[in-house]
Amino acid sequence: MQESKQTNTSHKILTVSELTNGLKALLEKTYPFIWITGEISNFKIPSSGHYYFTLKDAGAQISAVMFKGQNRALKFIPEDGMSVTGFGRISIYPPRGSYQLILEYLEPAGAGALQAAFEQLKKKLSAEGLFDAKHKRPIPFLPTSITIISSPTGAVVHDIIRIIHRRFPNIPLDLIPVKVQGDGAVEEIVAAIRLANEQVGADLIILARGGGSLEDFAAFNSEPVARAVFASEIPIVSAVGHETDFSIADFAADLRAPTPSAAAELAVPVKADLSYTLQSYTRRLATRMRCFVEDEQKKMNKLSRRLVHPRRRLDDMMLRLDDQTIRLTNASKNILFQKKQQLTWQNSRLYANSPAQAAERLRENVTRYTNRLETAINAYIQHRRAASEALASRMAALNPKAVLERGYSIVRSIPAASVITCTDQVEIDDNIEVIVAKGTMTCRVEKKD
Repeated sequence: MQESKQTNTSHKILTVSELTNGLKALLEKTYPFIWITGEISNFKIPSSGHYYFTLKDAGAQISAVMFKGQNRALKFIPEDGMSVTGFGRISIYPPRGSYQLILEYLEPAGAGALQAAFEQLKKKLSAEGLFDAKHKRPIPFLPTSITIISSPTGAVVHDIIRIIHRRFPNIPLDLIPVKVQGDGAVEEIVAAIRLANEQVGADLIILARGGGSLEDFAAFNSEPVARAVFASEIPIVSAVGHETDFSIADFAADLRAPTPSAAAELAVPVKADLSYTLQSYTRRLATRMRCFVEDEQKKMNKLSRRLVHPRRRLDDMMLRLDDQTIRLTNASKNILFQKKQQLTWQNSRLYANSPAQAAERLRENVTRYTNRLETAINAYIQHRRAASEALASRMAALNPKAVLERGYSIVRSIPAASVITCTDQVEIDDNIEVIVAKGTMTCRVEKKD
């Protein structure tokens, strides 16, 4: 016993917590930070805001978590089936004894995070209907005032102002300067759109910036800017980047211009062309009016020759009025006489067809029909009773029990219970069942004739 105690105390016994914490420390020391790639599955976002999912490939899988503080910096939302590349560390969660990957950074594999965010936001807003054509408002043909939202230091705003003034000089322009990229750009653009709707009072807004990379367009690919563009009461022309560049703001705007210069050309017509068209219309209108006046003058002269003196016309009207009065008086008397005759005739008919007399006739008809109905019902009942008694007699005669009571029996085979009508259906020594009026018997065949 003494030797056994020494043997047990010579080995170190670990608790589960000690073993798990030791493995945790070993993993975190061996794999402090790693890059890893795989496919996302079982993606979940609980109320805490953390991302929980499984990262897998063809041969293995590992649980992964990305805490809220890190996932807020992502430009996209992970989805099941998405291939990603991440940076993080290996750790063990002691309560479950399972190892997991704690990610600090994540991006789509094969495509940039900004491009993935662009496609996700485009899909989301399109599903909500922000890009539908039915929400697009028409651009005013000739705005009384235009608000430009852009960077005040770039060449874009100067090109827009120059082209607008060249096409339509002296049109009022307002510039709301904003950042078009970098920190705070989204907030400034949203605030500028709201300011243009609340205070400036323009008929048209041009949202513009020059060309750049997808990172440079981040503000125009943000959800707040897209929703601000969609919510604007004033029509917005989006002119972001070059002709091949597209942004979320372009899809939400009422009109997309391929370039900022094209936006300026779409915003206003050429004043000289309008002046020429207006002069042409003025000349055509003057010609039409002159011809119209001449035609009306001819008609007036023609009617003047046919015009009757007012005194003669008045006398004629007086004679016609007297004649119409006499005819109306006679017609009224005739109508009154006819109505009196009709009233007398209707009173006679009404008296002859008094409701009391009609009720008496109906009462007599009801009594007569009631008597006839009772007679018919009694005759029908007697007829059906006689028929029923005849059928009952026939059924009693055909009742199998009545036949058995007259001394007949039914012979059936055992165990098939089929009725035997011929001796060929049984063999010697076969058992048969005989049914009589009061009971059954089992018999054995001893002889066949």
